[in-house]
Amino acid sequence: MSQEFIRFFDPASDSHLYGRIEGESVVAFDAAPWDNGTPTNEVFSAQSIQITAPVQPSKIVCIGLNYHAHVAASQSADEAPEYPLIFLKPSSSIIGPNDKVVHPTQTQRVDYEAELGVVIGREARNVAEADALDYIFGYTCVNDVTARDLQKKDGQWSRAKGFDTFCPVGPSIVTDIDVSDVLVEGILNGEVKQSGKTSLMIFDIPFLISYVSSIMTLNPGDLISTGTPSGIGPMKPGDTVEVVVENVGRLVNQVAEYTDR
Repeated sequence: MSQEFIRFFDPASDSHLYGRIEGESVVAFDAAPWDNGTPTNEVFSAQSIQITAPVQPSKIVCIGLNYHAHVAASQSADEAPEYPLIFLKPSSSIIGPNDKVVHPTQTQRVDYEAELGVVIGREARNVAEADALDYIFGYTCVNDVTARDLQKKDGQWSRAKGFDTFCPVGPSIVTDIDVSDVLVEGILNGEVKQSGKTSLMIFDIPFLISYVSSIMTLNPGDLISTGTPSGIGPMKPGDTVEVVVENVGRLVNQVAEYTDR
């Protein structure tokens, strides 16, 4: 049976807690559910809590050019990659639902990229493709925010993908669902800009887990962002961007000007 997990801030304890949504209530856990967390006696109203990013991964593994239509629209590739194109985003780039995506001063163009995220449930190393689904805890929404001009300028993607606030995630993690053919949409100011089914991925999720785990150990709570459909484009301060994944959720963030912190 599918379950929905969140992470939220509890002012009373001045700490972040994990919880499971049960109707209009949230049952708190004593640790992350993928780290043997179990329910406590604390129950919160779902309407009264501040939801934060549902993961704190040791790494965020992202997949580039993983939809055929995105490859066709890309100026950086003439054909689909032979193997998954992987890159890393720093964990410091993560923000949660309703947090602000900050437009850095170093870039003239910041793009949205709506993606399905996979949260790893147990240590994965050299996982066989046939066993890969057993290593998944659940699924979430991800926006792989990108400074497009810096990506082209640098020739590698660490700076363009790695700014603080460049990885909105959430609002929750949904377990035990089939995401082999769900719709992924990117919406800018209420207008659908991206729309593609996961069945149109070049490399499916079991293959991605097997491939990535043959290169690096995936730890519980790590996040794989599985690539974006065609239709990526710029967003500017004042815009609202949404990532909607069928049966998974809706992630909403606003874009803000950079301010010295």
